[in-house]
Amino acid sequence: MKSFEEFLRSGIVKKQTPNIHRALSIVKEAESKRDFLETSLKNIPQEKMNFNFIVDSCYDILIELIRAKMLIDGYNSGSSHEAEVSYMRTLGFSESEIRFMDELRYYRNGTKYYGTVLSKEYADKVLEFLKRLYPRLRGLIK
Repeated sequence: MKSFEEFLRSGIVKKQTPNIHRALSIVKEAESKRDFLETSLKNIPQEKMNFNFIVDSCYDILIELIRAKMLIDGYNSGSSHEAEVSYMRTLGFSESEIRFMDELRYYRNGTKYYGTVLSKEYADKVLEFLKRLYPRLRGLIK
């Protein structure tokens, strides 16, 4: 994966005035999605659960928090999720966390565009990842 600086140099990511209002709106949306995911996990029987929904929701929640932090810091990645994942290095996340988030990005694209069906085991792994990263990302946004 390219470094965040490469995304900046190539013009994929643009430096801009921090957009706190938009960032806080995105955070609110991420929190709402997280609440809905938790409610769904509590109320939908396991045998009826859609594992792609779990993975997609976790990805959306995390990428929205990263996007919000970028906006607060004065960056706009346009529609480049890869650049947003790369920004995790700037935020101090480990290479293994960044690799897993990039893998999650890849599989989420598969569910959205190529009909990939994900397993319960992978969904459980992604839920654990969300539980670990959510408080850290949320704590970066004041």
